[in-house]
Amino acid sequence: MKIILKALFAFTLISLLTLSSAMATDLENTLYLDLKDGRVVIELSPDLAPKHVARIKELTRMKFYDGIVFHRVISGFMAQTGDPTGTGRGGSGENLPAEFTDTPFERGTVGMARAQSPDSADSQFFICFAPAPFLNGQYTVFGQVTSGMDLVDKIKKGAGRSGAVQDPDAIVRMQIAADVK
Repeated sequence: MKIILKALFAFTLISLLTLSSAMATDLENTLYLDLKDGRVVIELSPDLAPKHVARIKELTRMKFYDGIVFHRVISGFMAQTGDPTGTGRGGSGENLPAEFTDTPFERGTVGMARAQSPDSADSQFFICFAPAPFLNGQYTVFGQVTSGMDLVDKIKKGAGRSGAVQDPDAIVRMQIAADVK
């Protein structure tokens, strides 16, 4: 009986330590995207796009995204941000090589925007309002909204096919969860 209890105790302790370690790792790969209406939580996917996740985290820690507007928002499709000029033509100045996978673009998927070249992603990203299978395998998926999608739905929509937004909503603040005290 004592042997069984000791084994059960050891198993429980190991399980708790593993869970604690996993939670710490999750915080390092969790983004807090604060909008005017509240906080959106995004789980990053370094297993899918390690270079993109590393760059997003680097820019986030530099406070690059704080105050940047959602310059292109198309109802039923996606909300795009990450351009410091607010025109859709700007970025941080560092292009990333494509990290395409077979991960589908679903509601809440976070992907990297790019120009025509597959290796032209920079700092702009988008969050899908709905499934967008036509993007699958052509754009890099680097995260998924895990809470606050109702807040993403409230981002001010643009007009027409371009989705250009007059008086657009902005990112209040973006942070890595591990950095929040």
